[in-house]
Amino acid sequence: MYGITGKAPCMQKLFRLIERVAASDSTVLIQGETGAGKELIARAVHQQSPRKDKPLIPVNCGAIPEDLLESELFGHVKGAFTGAVYTRPGRFELAQGGAIFLDEIGDMSPKLQVKMLRVLQEKVIEPVGSVKAVKVDVRIIAATHKNLEKEVAENRFREDLFYRLNVVPLHAPALRERPTDLPALVEHFLKKFTETQERVAVVIPPAVMALFQRYRWPGNVRELENLMERLMILCEGEVRFSDLPARMLEGEGNLNDAMPLEEDPRQTIPAAAFAIPAGPLSLESDDLDLDGEEVDFNRMVEDYENRLILSALERTGWNKNKAAQLLNLNRTTLVEKIKKKGLEPLERAAAG
Repeated sequence: MYGITGKAPCMQKLFRLIERVAASDSTVLIQGETGAGKELIARAVHQQSPRKDKPLIPVNCGAIPEDLLESELFGHVKGAFTGAVYTRPGRFELAQGGAIFLDEIGDMSPKLQVKMLRVLQEKVIEPVGSVKAVKVDVRIIAATHKNLEKEVAENRFREDLFYRLNVVPLHAPALRERPTDLPALVEHFLKKFTETQERVAVVIPPAVMALFQRYRWPGNVRELENLMERLMILCEGEVRFSDLPARMLEGEGNLNDAMPLEEDPRQTIPAAAFAIPAGPLSLESDDLDLDGEEVDFNRMVEDYENRLILSALERTGWNKNKAAQLLNLNRTTLVEKIKKKGLEPLERAAAG
């Protein structure tokens, strides 16, 4: 829908709300994390509204210095301040008959919040340096990454303005809230950059896609788009883990809490429970005990895998990157095995 991709339940709910909201002329407040697509949602609302033939004027309230934002929004008259050599209309006047998108309105100063409240209540603006009010017919769509209810509670945002803005609230879901949409989004961006950069699309193998679906994506869809552009430029053929940014591979804290790795039902296994083999990491016949009539093959294989992993970790001082290289494993695979098996260093096991 209007550049927004998503089949996850939270996105389908959002699409239904957009269709209902667009038909009205009410003020809309879009809340969501940075990079989640709040401006795309605002454009979708406007493009389905009766005002779609008039402009949607965007203003980033957090990117414009406070002393200039008032003039940007409401305009100014000639001589209003040093450098005001001519009368200039503001964004509200430019949006006449259409809509204005006030992005990051949570960053607006208390002084401007008061003026914005008047605009919402009386539908008039007052250009800087003028005493004449100008009537405006503009729909207001606001957005913020901040929790405005918390901002109100901590006296950083006016309560009356919040309620004026929050007539129709919309939530822009974070990318980690809809991991099932990742394959479609990846395909969308690869197609986009294939067309704009005239390059052959790279291949995202299942293991890399699985990592994408576990990663928390702090930068949301914007971060994914930037990553796809980077991979299209730097990679050929199939994407490898080594092609990904280090932040995606470092630390289990980057993995999505909503999609945890499978946990082993056993208790944590200390390193002391295994004999760490000396010398090269290889399977020697002396390590095998086949004197009995029956062999628990799976147990022996798992036991030796644990010993190999712990040996590599102990030799590298539990540096997972170096241990993974020593074992010729991807770092994420090693991290998954450590977590699943509940392995820990000798000193931590002794302390416990």
